[in-house]
Amino acid sequence: MIQLTEAAVQRLKSLLEGQPAVFLRITVESGGCAGRQYAMRLDQPSPEDHVFPHENVGVVVDPASLPLLSGSSIDYCDDLAGAGFRIHNPNAVRSCGCGTSFESRPETAAP
Repeated sequence: MIQLTEAAVQRLKSLLEGQPAVFLRITVESGGCAGRQYAMRLDQPSPEDHVFPHENVGVVVDPASLPLLSGSSIDYCDDLAGAGFRIHNPNAVRSCGCGTSFESRPETAAP
């Protein structure tokens, strides 16, 4: 399960206005300072994706990334550290200062 905060829902609604059937896609890729990194883009779901709808917007996650993101919450922040979506991931044992790179627990190892 992936949760969205109210701030993330409102930001997605404004980004997706007039774009039906488009979601925020979150994937986990190898790389970054801590071994894995998040990637986000607006996209349409594929048949194999897991879709997490929230108030007429939502998140899609591919099957390989799901174990690494399960239980995460997505927030949208606009503060001194910058504006953007931030992932709070319970599967991350260590994160880099960049905020997009993390190390996962061994039992959630995937791509």
